[in-house]
Amino acid sequence: MKKQTFIYKPNFFKKLFIKICRLLNYEIIDQNNLYIPTAEKFANENLSVAGSKSINLPLGEVKITRPIKALDIIIKTCTSVNLVSQNKKRIFEGNKSDYTFKTINSIIKSVVLAKKNMPSVGFKISVIDHNSGDADLEVIREKLLKSKINSQVFSINVEDFEDQIEKINEKNQEVTQNMKATMCSIYNSFLLSLKDQKDLIYFVEDDYIHDENAITEMLFTYERISSQLKKELVMCPTDYPFLYNKVDNTKIFLGNKKHWRSTQETLLTFLTSRNIIEKYWVLLENMCKLEHSPFEKPLHKIYETELCISPVPSLALHCTNANSIFGLSPNLNWKELWEKN
Repeated sequence: MKKQTFIYKPNFFKKLFIKICRLLNYEIIDQNNLYIPTAEKFANENLSVAGSKSINLPLGEVKITRPIKALDIIIKTCTSVNLVSQNKKRIFEGNKSDYTFKTINSIIKSVVLAKKNMPSVGFKISVIDHNSGDADLEVIREKLLKSKINSQVFSINVEDFEDQIEKINEKNQEVTQNMKATMCSIYNSFLLSLKDQKDLIYFVEDDYIHDENAITEMLFTYERISSQLKKELVMCPTDYPFLYNKVDNTKIFLGNKKHWRSTQETLLTFLTSRNIIEKYWVLLENMCKLEHSPFEKPLHKIYETELCISPVPSLALHCTNANSIFGLSPNLNWKELWEKN
């Protein structure tokens, strides 16, 4: 059977009307088939224009006053340690390198799509590695090189930072070597976020598999909500199960294609602005020097003042143990996301 395609052919007067609407910055919609001739798109497509306007039917247009100039993605990797603080197996029971590679694959695919939707935004991927094997590092470098995305990979030495870490944690217990390495990686990622002229920074752990639309949705939503509220944000890509263990007051925001909820708790994968990093540097640095309980307590302190939001449903799968409240996002096809990447 021959595939039928929709061809929109307005008459002369409709063409003139459409041109006038474009000049006046109006959008019109054909209720019969939900086609928007001024944008030459259907209503279910991405109608927003990066750095200019956010459109979500039927609420109309939000003028963007906070355009995004660049996104720096900083991925912390370590293929030699399964889970930092426990010996449980992760969902799908793969090698740690499987999760790292899939995380990077998903980030690359998501950036490629985001570059098409936001061509004026500069993207860069930095990998901060600790103790991965040479073969694994070579795989990571090849993936990034093949992607043609601006990128860099470098290894860190825990001994360079170890003396700055408190040997006894907030629970009055000795800090493990694995935790010291984690804190060192986090500190290096924060330091890297202060280099050069950065705009938004996305800190990613190497066990988060992203939906292909994740970065596009996050960036368009950041522009929309930040412009509405006239303030910077913190965004988490994951709808964690622990958010549903208690009844908290929350605010619901309309993003580009998803709903977003306010939250005061996240783990260490989050997106924010250079301004937020500088404003709360003392708290962030303290998280790298003293093991708190919970570990992310300084982040949660920031969320008491700054708005942090997470998507419903999730944009990324945190690959922990299936029974962990910090892992599998509800109402998400985990296996499909795993296999796609």
